[in-house]
Amino acid sequence: MSVMLQPVWGQTEFEGKALRQALGRYPTGVAIVTTRTPDGRAVGLTINSFASLSLTPALVLWSLVDRSPNLATFQAASHFAISVLAQDQQGLASRFANPAVLDKFDQVAVVESPEGVPVIDGALATLVCRSSKHVTEGDHELFIGQVVRLDTREGEPLVFHGGRFGALQMAG
Repeated sequence: MSVMLQPVWGQTEFEGKALRQALGRYPTGVAIVTTRTPDGRAVGLTINSFASLSLTPALVLWSLVDRSPNLATFQAASHFAISVLAQDQQGLASRFANPAVLDKFDQVAVVESPEGVPVIDGALATLVCRSSKHVTEGDHELFIGQVVRLDTREGEPLVFHGGRFGALQMAG
């Protein structure tokens, strides 16, 4: 019986760019997370790092890079909202991801939740959350929120894959 030597599988040393490319192989939904500063100014940004954490209690999590100018605002917020974007809301995703856009809410349809958080009108799903916990891990802050209010509508989700926005191709 002969034993074939296998080449070493996978990379153990890699650059951040290689990791980013590998992670880009995983398609994600696209959402906008929003809150208010203590003085009442609306703050929002595009995320694709959003996930369900628990159904009982209803918990979700998302992350924000530690160099974000909005980090302190989200750390101090009592509530935030996550609006899952529809396929036709790609323009909003781009707008809220662009640091050059100073007033991301200018001429954007929003609804004020009873908790005082702006939410994106027309989103497929919106979860208003009470901030539960935030933890620093690596170069990101993980935010955990308890869902206190939700709203949904029918439609096709906006997805992000390989560095581009796209749509799901449903099997017939």
